[in-house]
Amino acid sequence: MAFATHLPGPMEVSSALTPAKCQAQFELGITLSLFFWPSLSLAVTNNWGGPDSSDKREWFAQTTIDLLNENPDADGEWLETFLLQVMLDEFEVNVDDESGYEVAEQILRLRRDCGKGDFKEVEEMKSKWDNKGGKEDMGKLFENKERNEEDDETDASEDDDEDEDVDMEEAPQLVRVKEPVVPEVDEDGFTKVTKKKR
Repeated sequence: MAFATHLPGPMEVSSALTPAKCQAQFELGITLSLFFWPSLSLAVTNNWGGPDSSDKREWFAQTTIDLLNENPDADGEWLETFLLQVMLDEFEVNVDDESGYEVAEQILRLRRDCGKGDFKEVEEMKSKWDNKGGKEDMGKLFENKERNEEDDETDASEDDDEDEDVDMEEAPQLVRVKEPVVPEVDEDGFTKVTKKKR
C-alpha cells in the first residue's frame, strides 16, 4: 500500500507561525516605526547627528530592539522617555510634538500584535516603505514635507507681523503725492519766502 506524502508548498512554509517569524516581524516593525518618524528622518537628512547620522539611525533601531527584548514589560512612558533621550543625546533634537509618544505606542502595539501572529500593520508599513522607494534614504522622503511645514509656519508668522495682505488685483490706483516743500536758506541764514503754487 503506497502512502501519499504531502510536502508543504512555499506559501504553507512561510505562513507557519513560529516565534522566530513573530520576532522578525516585530523587529521589522520597530525599524520601520523609527524610519517613518519624521523628527528622526529630518535629523538624519540634515546630519544633526553628525556625518554618520544614517548609521546612528540604524544603531538606534537595533538598540531599541535589544532594549525591548531585554525588557518585555516596558510600557509606553518608559519607551517614549528612551526614544526622546536618544534623539536629544545623539541628534541634538528636543522632540516636543507628541510624536515620540505616538512612535512608542505604535511599537508596543506591534509587539502585542506580532506576539499574536497579527502582522497586518507591519505588512502595511513595509508596503508603504516599498512604494516610496525602499532603497532610498527615508530622510529624503520626509525632507520636502518638513520643509513645507516649516515654510507654512514661517509664512504664518510673517502674516502676523504684517497688517493685512492686499490682493494685487484689488490694489488702489496710485495717487500722485505732493513732495514736501523744503525751505531754502540763503548765505546769511535767512529763510526765503516762496509763493505757493496752485
